[in-house]
Amino acid sequence: MPVLCCPAVAVPEHTISMEQTLELARRLHADHAELPLVLRLVANTGVRQRHLVQPIEDALRHPGFEARNLVYVREAKARVPAVVDEALANARVTADRIDAIIYVSCTGFMMPSLTAWMINQLGFRSDTRQLPIAQLGCAAGGAAINRAHDFCLAHPGANVLIVACEFCSLCYQPTDLSVGNLLSNGLFGDAVAAAVVRGEGGTGMSLARNGSRLVLGTEDWISYAVKATGFHFRLDRRVPRTMEQLAPELRSVAAEHGWDASALDFYVIHAGGPRILDDLSHFLGVEPGMFAHSRATLTEHGNIASAVVLDALRRLFVAGIVPDGAHGIVAGFGPGITAEITLGTWVTNTPPSIAEVLVPAKEATS
Repeated sequence: MPVLCCPAVAVPEHTISMEQTLELARRLHADHAELPLVLRLVANTGVRQRHLVQPIEDALRHPGFEARNLVYVREAKARVPAVVDEALANARVTADRIDAIIYVSCTGFMMPSLTAWMINQLGFRSDTRQLPIAQLGCAAGGAAINRAHDFCLAHPGANVLIVACEFCSLCYQPTDLSVGNLLSNGLFGDAVAAAVVRGEGGTGMSLARNGSRLVLGTEDWISYAVKATGFHFRLDRRVPRTMEQLAPELRSVAAEHGWDASALDFYVIHAGGPRILDDLSHFLGVEPGMFAHSRATLTEHGNIASAVVLDALRRLFVAGIVPDGAHGIVAGFGPGITAEITLGTWVTNTPPSIAEVLVPAKEATS
């Protein structure tokens, strides 16, 4: 079965703490009628620190949608290569052995996608398939894993690179004073993540089954309003309560594979906010500690959109506590309301592919 290998994750060097976020909100929105509510909501996220691609003084300025998007392009090209190199090294494959690149991002726009630039600049073959995903928001991390799984099943032995590039700070809208938008100003952070799904060999999560679920009637609960100033985030106050509807969907996908979603060995859950993790724990009947890695991502980086599940999975690898044969689930949530669900079994020291045997170790990690 295809194996999802250890992700690589990088966060920018500029940071903002919870205390700084709250102080900015008090200063910038002192006359806002619902400021006490906004401050309470932001404080309750539990986000200790977030990382930004620009210093906070630059992030707070809005020079226009065109200028913002140019920053996105510049920063993506500057930051993606090192993360891709690390992900390839983690999987012990080289760029020329990648058969498809899935690039996910909802915080900037490029056409052609960054995948074309990557193929030209980073050593990938000219026949590498490209699959950019731009409109699944936070769910796109899970969707990328699932589409990589599908590709490897359709093309046995193929290797797929996943890249998530999210610069949420570039969506800051200083004149948008809706409560949902002000909450997002204190919740979202920036990050780049990448991981390889190997068709043969590899250590990590052996992908067994995937599924997509949509909660009907909720398509406008998480959305962008696209205006002259760019993307305006819209968040319905009912979103945190959707776990009561999504928990049965996780159970359904697991049951299709003969597993019990309440009795798995590891969980990698999209940490959109603390309420999502708390409610899913409750409705699945899973101890809160099982979501520790997802909660750590939220606390240390904020909601980094599609990169959340890859960062939480990386933490699982680093912890080194998952035994061979353990059963687990990855779940990404986002606009729709959409759930992208993956089941898999932890594998270590799987036999290398013939290609890996033929590539010297030094070359495989270069």
